[in-house]
Amino acid sequence: MLTRETILSWPKTDLHCHLDGSLRLQTLMDMAQQMDLMSELPADSLAGMQKILESLDHSDSLADYLVWFKYTIMVMQSKENLQRIAYELVEDAARENVKYIEIRYSPILHREKGLSMEQVHDAVWQGCQDAEKATGTKARLIVCGLRDRFESESFRLAGFAQHARTKGVVAFDLAGGEAGNPAKLHVHAYQFARENNMNLTCHAGEAWGPASIHQALHDCGVHRIGHG
Repeated sequence: MLTRETILSWPKTDLHCHLDGSLRLQTLMDMAQQMDLMSELPADSLAGMQKILESLDHSDSLADYLVWFKYTIMVMQSKENLQRIAYELVEDAARENVKYIEIRYSPILHREKGLSMEQVHDAVWQGCQDAEKATGTKARLIVCGLRDRFESESFRLAGFAQHARTKGVVAFDLAGGEAGNPAKLHVHAYQFARENNMNLTCHAGEAWGPASIHQALHDCGVHRIGHG
């Protein structure tokens, strides 16, 4: 009989993990309290938040599922919070005997309080480095363009990813709501990243079938598919 304990004992890698989808619920509530944002949360207790989070497994669509991210992103607007969240994510991965993890995120989502993309990234990377020193788990970062934004933003993020390769970035990605937001509209961002010898990945086949995978492979030239 395969047990949870056996699986936990195996050394593992995690190649698809979202920073803004990996907050501890208590951390989310602590930060919301500190920022006077408790009224923005869908529940005012840890048990209530846990119940709502579990219900997301039965979401009618990817779009419905992604609504949850607005609660995490609202607290991820300071260097201190971003550093803590990154640290705790790597710490939690280490507890599951994950030896190497790639964490993806989009720096532009964390600029509502005036942080630059460089400040955002430096905070996340510092949290990862601190956690690696404490746990031994190696963490690297993937910068995401967003499907529902203009390609000019994806192009800018691809440029930032190329610039930040000396600070833990290992690839460029495209994430967000898939249906109605084709990857081929971001092809120039991928072309730039490819011409700068970057690793390329793309969310595809999660909510929009084989055509999405075809675009990721043949229009964007990716090396890895997210979900498939």
